[in-house]
Amino acid sequence: MKGIRPMAGLASITAIFVLCSPFKGILQKARKNSIKILIPFLGVGILYLITTPAYGRDLQDIRQDGVLRHLGIPYAHFVKPGPAGMAGLDVELMQLFATHLGVRYELVETSWGEVFGDLTGDILQLHNGDIRVTGKTPIKGDIIANGMTILPERQKIVNFSLPTFPTGVWLVARADSPIKPIAPTGSIDKDIARVKKLLAGRSVLSMKNTCLDPDLYGLAQTGARIRYHTASQYLGDIAPAILDGVAEATLLDIPDALIALQKWPGEIKIIGPVSQPQYMGVGFAKDAPELRHEFDTFFRTIWVDGTYKKLVEKYYPTIFLYLDDFFAKNLGELKNADN
Repeated sequence: MKGIRPMAGLASITAIFVLCSPFKGILQKARKNSIKILIPFLGVGILYLITTPAYGRDLQDIRQDGVLRHLGIPYAHFVKPGPAGMAGLDVELMQLFATHLGVRYELVETSWGEVFGDLTGDILQLHNGDIRVTGKTPIKGDIIANGMTILPERQKIVNFSLPTFPTGVWLVARADSPIKPIAPTGSIDKDIARVKKLLAGRSVLSMKNTCLDPDLYGLAQTGARIRYHTASQYLGDIAPAILDGVAEATLLDIPDALIALQKWPGEIKIIGPVSQPQYMGVGFAKDAPELRHEFDTFFRTIWVDGTYKKLVEKYYPTIFLYLDDFFAKNLGELKNADN
């Protein structure tokens, strides 16, 4: 175990306690249970409030504490409500991983605006491609898994696992829109260029600081009238928003677009791609390399024995109609995006 890393306000005093075995045991118990404890020192009672730890945990810490805290944003079929609580591809994947580790599974729901802070303890702000730390926040989880696209900006904040799911961003429009789907050319670059030529003067709905951020795909240079979805942080609300007339078209990543096609058949249409092929992965704190290594080892096992493919078939059966080549790969062809 790495040892106790106290909150900043308690650093000078708790460092003394950690050196003494009686106090070390008390602090370890408090760290796990997040309770108020009374620490006697030199005959003087000092009351300290131990709250959610402001430090992360790696593999040994998680095994010792006996719980894996999964940070999950409700999104598509990765993390979603089910008859017996939250379910989804990434929920079941993390439950299997917790079983592999021999620990209890715990889902911690979060949001796109808070998820990285909940993992790293840093309040972050993106400015012109740079990541700025603007404050501190309690760490609430050990691992992010909710269909998170691996993007360069995110790689500055977290380390990603092996790719777990194929994706990309499509332009999607209402079925009655005069924007017509492109005829595929066989070249992704040419297809993207054709789609962008259709956007001048068109209203396109998107969401900042997500994989649908128009700045990632140069949409401002197309002459499109960008509108931002601000009614919620739930990406699943974007497709119905264009059906309600908020915009003529929107950006959707492939998993969400497949769900929308099933949910509103005949009401929306795929125009074409606006991004190169992308991958999704599981996110880890930069100071948890052992946890990431263990997950990759576990993932290789369930990839080879077919367990993972069965999970994908359960939640995304139509993905194989579009991106079956990903699941036909030998995992040796895939590497961690930040390696």
